Amino acid sequence: MQLSIIVPTYNEAPNVAELVQRVASATAGIETELIFVDDSTDATPDEVRRVAASAPLPVRLIHREKRTGGLGGAVLEGFLTAEADACLVMDGDLQHPPEDIPALWARFRRGDVDVVVASRYSGGGTSGGLSDRTRIAVSKASTALTRAMFPIRLKDVTDPMTGFFLVDRHAIELDTLKPRGFKILLEMLARKNLRVAEVPFDFAGRHAGESKASMRQGFHFLTQLTLLRFGKMSLFALIGAFGAVANLAIMWGLTHAGVDYIVAAIIAAETTIIGNFLLQERYVFQDMTGAASGVWSRFGKSFAFNNAEALIRIPVLAFMVQTWHISAVFAAAITLIVAFFVRFMFHSLVVYAPQRAGAEPSRVRRFVEDLDSQAMSPGEL
Repeated sequence: MQLSIIVPTYNEAPNVAELVQRVASATAGIETELIFVDDSTDATPDEVRRVAASAPLPVRLIHREKRTGGLGGAVLEGFLTAEADACLVMDGDLQHPPEDIPALWARFRRGDVDVVVASRYSGGGTSGGLSDRTRIAVSKASTALTRAMFPIRLKDVTDPMTGFFLVDRHAIELDTLKPRGFKILLEMLARKNLRVAEVPFDFAGRHAGESKASMRQGFHFLTQLTLLRFGKMSLFALIGAFGAVANLAIMWGLTHAGVDYIVAAIIAAETTIIGNFLLQERYVFQDMTGAASGVWSRFGKSFAFNNAEALIRIPVLAFMVQTWHISAVFAAAITLIVAFFVRFMFHSLVVYAPQRAGAEPSRVRRFVEDLDSQAMSPGEL
């Protein structure tokens, strides 16, 4: 097998037959397999099986009951099961024209690159298939933001957001990929320096069905971008900052409602401690929960630690102000910065520590390796 084409699908039944027919025509003369990795809730799996029975090229179906990692997770599963080392990824809605596959294949066959990207923004490429001017503007803005955050690794890439590309799967470290959404190419390019070439293409309109774009996907993209660029620590800090603002807002509201300020401060603190834990579970440490202790155990450790930290930090703050005669704001800033690093280390190395099994390295080595992994994974510094 020379080429494995991976098509992640979600409710794309009306497009399957047309896609298979056009891919087969475009890849005539290339030993090709077509792999549908399907997360659908409609008749897409049945349609793939029906079309596969008479298709002129091998068609396989992987129907996932658990949609782990979203579209990116589907692509990763396709990589793991592909027969060829050269893997081409494309959408199932025909906005990525199969007729452009030979151009990507020809460029890849020259052997001097790891990835060939089909770009809407290089050469004669276009993004006309986006439904309206708003989506075009959002696409261009998100692309510009992404390139600005990875100026070195994306210096030769005009369209890191595309879902249409061909990659040598041995050039990427599959076990390091942590897909959180639909921008799997960005995940690969941000984690490792790869040799990249681009081929322009015209982004077409959908053949059938409706777009899956949503505000939720936009939020997942921003989360993915933040984690890739800065690592877990940055998102942990972002959630902490949000919690601080929420704390002040809750306290302000309660005191204006006549609640004693001490009571208001306690309520605000406990509320934001719980809120921060829920956000950290969902967006910072979600990839570590499977190997860690149960959720109630994690909550108990986090809740107890944050309360203990507050009981220690406030007296330290008072001591600094009264003994060293520095401003309360400056003293608070110092204690909060120290508390941030302590909180991050505790949550990374204690709350979400994997359950122990078998022999382990020394405590010092484990501490250093775990802390380095959590604070610096991944990033471009």
